[in-house]
Amino acid sequence: MSVLAELHALVERFDRDRDSYRSGRYNEAQARVDFLNPLLGLLGWDVENREGRPEAYRDVVYEDRVKVGGGTKAPDYGFYAGGRRRFFLEAKKPSVNIAGDLAPAVQLRRYAWSARLPLSVLTDFEEFAIYDCRSEPEKDDSATTARLALFTYDCYTDEAVWERISSIFSREAVLDGSLERYAEENRKRRGKETVDAAFLHEIEGWRSDLARDIAARNDLNTRGLNFAVQMTIDRIIFLRMAEDRGIEDYGRLMALLNGGDTYLRLCEIFRDADDRYNSGLFHFRTERGRDEEPDRLTPAI
Repeated sequence: MSVLAELHALVERFDRDRDSYRSGRYNEAQARVDFLNPLLGLLGWDVENREGRPEAYRDVVYEDRVKVGGGTKAPDYGFYAGGRRRFFLEAKKPSVNIAGDLAPAVQLRRYAWSARLPLSVLTDFEEFAIYDCRSEPEKDDSATTARLALFTYDCYTDEAVWERISSIFSREAVLDGSLERYAEENRKRRGKETVDAAFLHEIEGWRSDLARDIAARNDLNTRGLNFAVQMTIDRIIFLRMAEDRGIEDYGRLMALLNGGDTYLRLCEIFRDADDRYNSGLFHFRTERGRDEEPDRLTPAI
């Protein structure tokens, strides 16, 4: 069976029982065995050490070790090639919101920053996030800070998407310097050595303007206001990145500036994204087997 055929089978298996996998009863250990290990195997990594290598020479080390602050932490997967550690992968169960939850992203970035790794991956199979880990995580970061790409499982079988993932994270590509090249290309594209400070400054401007506008029109407490502002910004950034990757129609967000009812039309785009991406970032309806409460706040403001 070809790699793409195996990938299709893996994606179809997840999709068939997605509600069950996204329930709180399905745990991270099961997700690793059922989906993440096979996915990594398709990228050429000897996850199960079938070659019988000694511990010091394995491709993949489970519960790897890295010094963080004054203690030792254990990233879920450490990947080694050519005699040195190349990147971490932090695994989560599918009920975790990879796209929007801050804590898992900061955890991964802190591990990789401490190990001086340029890139690392956060995934629950349903979502696959690539992070630039050359900048130290800050307390005011969001889940999108330093995120270079975010894919959902239903995109894996797109040949262009799989080619992009494998060209960066396959064992063969990593040995050929793909991680360093990808990190450098993104640095040049953004004109920076770490996260684009100008872009972050612009986002902060959005945050202030949006918060004032929402507060003036809605009776929200501080928690509700912060949630509405952060989710709206994260969703816009996600969709804008999707436009750049050719997954969304380029200019669709910009077109909202033409005509009235801008926010209502933006919410329609968000609902389309809920149907398309199955991402926790766009979750507006109650779904069977999903413990997370849908967002009923932002569509109503």
